[in-house]
Amino acid sequence: MSPPDKQTADSGNTQLERQLDANGRAAAAAMGRALRALEIPIGDVWSSPTYRARETARLMESPNPTRAEALGDAGQSMTAVSPAQTAWLKTRAEEVPRPGTNTILITHMPNIRAAFPQWSNGLGDGETLVLAPDGRGSLTLLGRVKMTDWPSMRSD
Repeated sequence: MSPPDKQTADSGNTQLERQLDANGRAAAAAMGRALRALEIPIGDVWSSPTYRARETARLMESPNPTRAEALGDAGQSMTAVSPAQTAWLKTRAEEVPRPGTNTILITHMPNIRAAFPQWSNGLGDGETLVLAPDGRGSLTLLGRVKMTDWPSMRSD
């Protein structure tokens, strides 16, 4: 997807960065509704500083998202991921969240591929990896959620 021009950019997208399309906006909002409906407690929310990641956090109605440069593209238009970015993402994912909460990391495919190659094969646009830290520096993959699955998720 190409960056928008001034006529098609969202009003908050002053740098004319790539932004979510209608499907992405709907999926982000549906994810937020599903997390609330399932009563999944959210603690820390870390977001790439890119417009589309911040837009995702906003549409999810995430509580107090924190921008993290390491989750972004470092001005490389997602063509390169530094070892420092990979290490930061792995460290955040491996941290045990505050008791009774879950952590959300909003980033991009190159970052995910670099940090979690064992789980990123075939990962689709907007797809979520659900990981659990074991408290000893390792992770377990609990599941993957496609962006089209969020609207149908609810607590029964």
